[in-house]
This record gives sequence, structure tokens and C-alpha cells, in this order.
Amino acid sequence: MAVMKPILPLIFTACALSGCATYSDAPIVDAGPIASEGSMVALGEPVAVEDVVLTPMKVTEDSRCPINARCVWAGRIVVETRVDGAGWRETVPVTLGEPESVRGYVLNLVSAEPGQMAGADPVGPEDYRFAYEGWSPDNPPD
Repeated sequence: MAVMKPILPLIFTACALSGCATYSDAPIVDAGPIASEGSMVALGEPVAVEDVVLTPMKVTEDSRCPINARCVWAGRIVVETRVDGAGWRETVPVTLGEPESVRGYVLNLVSAEPGQMAGADPVGPEDYRFAYEGWSPDNPPD
């Protein structure tokens, strides 16, 4: 029985760590629940698109024309987006309305809210919401 005491902690540790195993074909994700494709998500919130998970990390540019103004140029919004696939992770800039190719997947930022208002305070990072769509070569859009 004296031999059994040192072995028991090792057995319990091995059992506990086996629950931490990951599947090699599962996307790598750090954040909580994953929203479904088409959902509006905030910065840092993951959303499933096809077989990958996208997480908007930060707005690197928002030069869109204010909603209540007339502009010569419409401007653009660029969102640094983390893409988690089966055993891989990349961070890419994604521009609203401009599809971006990442490892065979085509990703598109289809909505970025709210828009700027002339004369109002700038939109804060906590106020942004984004929607993405995407497709793989095996599942092109209709």
C-alpha cells in the first residue's frame, strides 16, 4: 500500500490533463462562446464562418464619411481580424466590402456599425459591431 500513495497523485494528474487535450482539426480559439455566421460581434468576440473562427481584434482605420455629411470619398473601415483554423492562426486586415483570401478561405466584412456622425464624439472601440461572411473553395457562394 505504501507504493500506491506516490502513484495515486500521478494517476489523478494524468486523468485531469487528458481532459485538456485538443483535437488537431479544431479551430484555435481563446475567447468564450462563438457566435454563428451572420451575427454582429464586438471587438474580441469570435464568430464562426465556414470552418474557421474570426475574431475582430481592433479597428486600424475608420475613415468612413459621417452618416450626416456629404463627402467626396466614402472612406473605409479596416479591422484587424484573427482567423483561427484547424491547427493554425493568422491575423489579417479586413476592409469592409473587400473579400480577403486566407489559406483557401475567402472572408468578407459585410457590416460595420455604428457609422460616424459629424459633430459627435468618435465611435469608441467598445461600440463597434461587425458581421462577416465567408466561403471555402468547396462551398462557394450562390
